[in-house]
Amino acid sequence: MCHVCITEGVRADVTRRAMMAGAATAAASGLVLTPSRVMAQSEDPVSFNRAVDLTHRLTPDFPTYFGTPAFTAEDTFTWDENKVNLKTLTYPEHVGTHFDAPIHFSENGATVDEIAVEHLVCPLAVIDVRAAVTEDTDYRLTPDDIRRFEAEHGDIPQGACVAMLSGWADHVATDQFRGADTDGALHFPGFHVEAADFLMREREVKGIGVDTLSLDHGPSTDSPVHYAWLPSGRWGVECLAGLAGLPALGATLVAGAPRFAGGTGGPGRAIALV
Repeated sequence: MCHVCITEGVRADVTRRAMMAGAATAAASGLVLTPSRVMAQSEDPVSFNRAVDLTHRLTPDFPTYFGTPAFTAEDTFTWDENKVNLKTLTYPEHVGTHFDAPIHFSENGATVDEIAVEHLVCPLAVIDVRAAVTEDTDYRLTPDDIRRFEAEHGDIPQGACVAMLSGWADHVATDQFRGADTDGALHFPGFHVEAADFLMREREVKGIGVDTLSLDHGPSTDSPVHYAWLPSGRWGVECLAGLAGLPALGATLVAGAPRFAGGTGGPGRAIALV
């Protein structure tokens, strides 16, 4: 573990908010974090000795909800012709490992650039439902899953992000990730709306995340989790990677949501500090 770079003696010069903003900026840009402490939602110092990338590599053929290309890229400038490389990208906001802002499923919710940065550096709880998913591809994480998790690991921290580990990230390079059947219906796990309601009513949780294409499970046609969760002012993150390498509790999420003016979400860099 590296030495602590921020101590009580310099906190007058480096505030907690500045540290959190720096951590989130580093996550969004893919920079390496060098301090061994950042401030999480609780404002307690968080020590870490490794960073885990929770972000899939985004390619044009990355699976998307509607089955369309994740993005297109045009060589605007090339080294051979211009002695500089620059591409113009065209993509929808919700592709790859990406964030859902409250406005995504609400009339007047916060846009992605309006999400408070202190809500994007937070404790991370990882609820493992892989065993249930082997029995039911369309499994939905329930309040009972949350209760069992807390009975074994302890209470979900205030201001946390709760992530569902279904093992679905292992299928990202196959057709199973979308799970589209002959009728066009999708099949993959997600949250149950009752779990979303439980986390809103009983726990002070800021975000939820999934390693699948949607907060709602694949067969959903009315997106109840999206319509319950996002209008409450909370955020979501979809298509997470790397959750299997994290402890159930104890990691800190640095959620590098983009800052597109007026955006409903967008691809970003999610990093767990362990």
